Amino acid sequence: MRKITALFAASLLSAGMVSAPAMAQQSGDNAAQQQTQQAAPSAEDFTDEQLQQFADASQEIAAISQDYTQRLQQAEDQSKQQEIRKEANDKMVAVVEDSGLTVETFNAIGQTVQQDPELMKKVQGMAGQS
Repeated sequence: MRKITALFAASLLSAGMVSAPAMAQQSGDNAAQQQTQQAAPSAEDFTDEQLQQFADASQEIAAISQDYTQRLQQAEDQSKQQEIRKEANDKMVAVVEDSGLTVETFNAIGQTVQQDPELMKKVQGMAGQS
């Protein structure tokens, strides 16, 4: 159980890395869209299939995050660190998109899981089964 909790902590932290491109990809935002995005989703907003996709992608993202964190710590200068961050971010975005989720949906599920202990237990169970 401790391993699964650590996995989700790592994956949710790395989810923050994929949120920047998602924000950059949005253009022409108006106040109504921003208010809609700020409304906190609930567990009922996601299907079991989406939650399973999130659980599977989170496991892959945790492994990527761990690998790239080590590489980042060994980087010699800021330009190399930036290159490593971009490469890690690109891989994480690809994992999310390959899972069938959008980056926005993945991040929304991640935020909801952090705020809903019951949903976290459910997703942890899904991760343990895959």
